[in-house]
Amino acid sequence: MTDYQAFKVELSNNIAHVQINRPEKVNAMNAAFWTEIIDIFKWIDDTDAVRVVVISGAGKHFSSGIDLMLLASVANQLGKDVGRNARLLRRTILQMQASFNVVDQCRKPVLAAIQGYCLGGAIDLIAACDMRYAASDAQFSIKEIDMGMAADVGTLQRLPRIIGDGQVRELAYTGRTIDAEEARQIGLVNRTFTDQASLLDGVFAIAREIAGKSPIAVAGTKEMLSYMRDHRIDDGLEYIATWNAAMLQSTDLRVAMAAHMSKQKPEFAD
Repeated sequence: MTDYQAFKVELSNNIAHVQINRPEKVNAMNAAFWTEIIDIFKWIDDTDAVRVVVISGAGKHFSSGIDLMLLASVANQLGKDVGRNARLLRRTILQMQASFNVVDQCRKPVLAAIQGYCLGGAIDLIAACDMRYAASDAQFSIKEIDMGMAADVGTLQRLPRIIGDGQVRELAYTGRTIDAEEARQIGLVNRTFTDQASLLDGVFAIAREIAGKSPIAVAGTKEMLSYMRDHRIDDGLEYIATWNAAMLQSTDLRVAMAAHMSKQKPEFAD
């Protein structure tokens, strides 16, 4: 694996473990974070041996969000011209949005394992994942409102589709912190675990189960679910018909059916 400043990346049993690796800084998202995550997910998309991704944070916390030093460095670039300031800020925001778009658009399922703090920009990150799981000590907060700004890297766009409009509005307007159990109740996380060790064991067990399925079928399923966020049912039915006209010719279908008939575990090519 490539050495990264903000991440540790490992591949084992078709599962890529992408770990935010700045525990001494509460896994705050520094400048390297935003560029490296794009490179990492390009590698994930291009590597057929990767079938599932798990994102976690090293140490006691998942992430405290955007590094304040990064925000200060952007502020230092602002001058007296409002137009040029706006141009710089817009370009910076779009670049940061792209860093989480690659997570959302990844062809492989992305599972987030969350413990401790999950604040501000970390909410943007987990909102771009397919599923979210939490240890009992997890704390979630859309903190941007307390910094005098609206969240601008994906939370307000993706979270209403996950937990509903009213829930997002309350959390975004107040910035209040919710615990793991409330996060589960409102649908922000799929499941909770007693501690970080059981969290990782549980999430990797789910990842292994997904990795054992046909990668062609998993990719098609994710593509259809993502497509339906912005399309009508009849559009989705037309799309899956066209998609499966090609994908049902994959050998994976025959392998899966043969394994089912013989009651054996199927083995799929990457």
